[in-house]
Amino acid sequence: QVQLVESGGRLVQAGGSLRLSCAASGRTFSSYYMGWFRQAPGKEREFVAAISWSTGSTYYVDSVKGRFTISRDKAKNTVFLQMNSLRPEDTAVYYCAINTALVRVTQKGAYNYWGQGTQVTVSS
Repeated sequence: QVQLVESGGRLVQAGGSLRLSCAASGRTFSSYYMGWFRQAPGKEREFVAAISWSTGSTYYVDSVKGRFTISRDKAKNTVFLQMNSLRPEDTAVYYCAINTALVRVTQKGAYNYWGQGTQVTVSS
């Protein structure tokens, strides 16, 4: 099995920055995507960003391009989400996840391991 533990979420003012972390442990894979999703109250869980663990290629939803950066530390089996210029609409529970199928990188249904989530609240 795989365990994913997110951290770094908190209350921040609009325009501020946060860095989320997600540490992976347990079973390992040679190639996979690690992604960040978020879910606001009453809304569907949506894709935010993903990174190929092997190549480092990155993917972003349009609404966060230029503001968020996903990165990885292979030695620590950790993925990060640096979030700058935060907006109230970024408020959500943020989840990290692993996609071992290596397809449909922006679709939550393709991810087979999930963390418990970390709350990000952006005040106006």
